[in-house]
Amino acid sequence: MNNLTRPIFQALQLTKTYPMGDVQVHALRGVDLELYAGEFVVILGASGSGKSTLLNILGGLDVPSSGSVRFGDHELTGASEGQMTQYRRDHVGFVFQFYNLVSGLTALDNVRLVTDIAKWPMTPSEALGLVGLQDRESFYPAQLSGGEQQRVAIARAISKRPDVLLCDEPTGALDVKTGAIVLDAISRINRELGTLVVVITHNAAIAGMANRVIYLSDGQIAQIKVNTHVIPASELVW
Repeated sequence: MNNLTRPIFQALQLTKTYPMGDVQVHALRGVDLELYAGEFVVILGASGSGKSTLLNILGGLDVPSSGSVRFGDHELTGASEGQMTQYRRDHVGFVFQFYNLVSGLTALDNVRLVTDIAKWPMTPSEALGLVGLQDRESFYPAQLSGGEQQRVAIARAISKRPDVLLCDEPTGALDVKTGAIVLDAISRINRELGTLVVVITHNAAIAGMANRVIYLSDGQIAQIKVNTHVIPASELVW
């Protein structure tokens, strides 16, 4: 962790309620949270615990029903759609369980989709090098393994030098060995670029990689654990 005195995110009393017919589903129930520059955070919880909802709100893909979210000096709650689009474009990188690569483009060109519109991007080759795919630039998604495709997705997400990398079950579609390689790539981004990394997962083994582990249950923070010894992905016991 680089700087635990400077919050990147400050969330206060976040709630999110979804109407399901006559029933109100409470996805978040008064979440207070601070996330700091340079840390690696795992948000752990079972399906339905609210972790995806929380990630989507932090990333500007959803809005809370009540409460507030600040990113740095900017209040996200109540921001216009245009402001949220700019926030996502300039500050946030997303990695999802499924890779969302364009099948007709090479790995290099998939990354270039982001670098062509970013303000201060690295080169696509540099981004692919950071995830260990410098020798796969000319490969199409169908020529890549699942883990390699996920690493291209990570390269695409970090190529714009985001302040925060939000990862939604990034190893959910991968086997254990390949998942460890992907997590290693994410960890390298955190260490070398100082990017705040937030990974949501139901896999408790991944918690060993984090500086902090936030346990969600029924839309509330049940526990926050600080790891004094961070375990490399290759040493996790799955």
